[in-house]
Amino acid sequence: MGLKRLMRCCCCIAKHADDDDKIDFGGGNVHVVTSKEDWDQKIAEANKDGKIVVANFSASWCGPCRVISPVYAEMSQTYPQLMFLTIDVDELMEFSSSWDIRATPTFFFLKNGQQVDKLVGANKPELEKKVAAVAGASSQADAAGSKTV
Repeated sequence: MGLKRLMRCCCCIAKHADDDDKIDFGGGNVHVVTSKEDWDQKIAEANKDGKIVVANFSASWCGPCRVISPVYAEMSQTYPQLMFLTIDVDELMEFSSSWDIRATPTFFFLKNGQQVDKLVGANKPELEKKVAAVAGASSQADAAGSKTV
């Protein structure tokens, strides 16, 4: 049985849509992760650049994922100091399972590759709050690192 049939789509039982029904998870400054290697490269890039990663584990058949996707893309433009990634749980089932994704969307906030926060569900106010908080923390770290003594 596929991952999509086992997972709950935030408050509803998800049904698989036709391929024509897929949505574009990119947009804005969102990077769509298509492989484990791509993930590793983006995490390494974020670590090198001192960026906090916001990773959205999503699915094309998930209604709440469709609703939050444009909001997520807009946030990626508002907060360029962060790296926004989207992972389609159906395209990367094994990888998504390794993150113990039980509902979509699930957002992870990572600093230096380590989880610092998590949000399950398409709760726009809560997502905005968490993204703003990590963006503020990222900006403060940048300011502290750029001070000359």
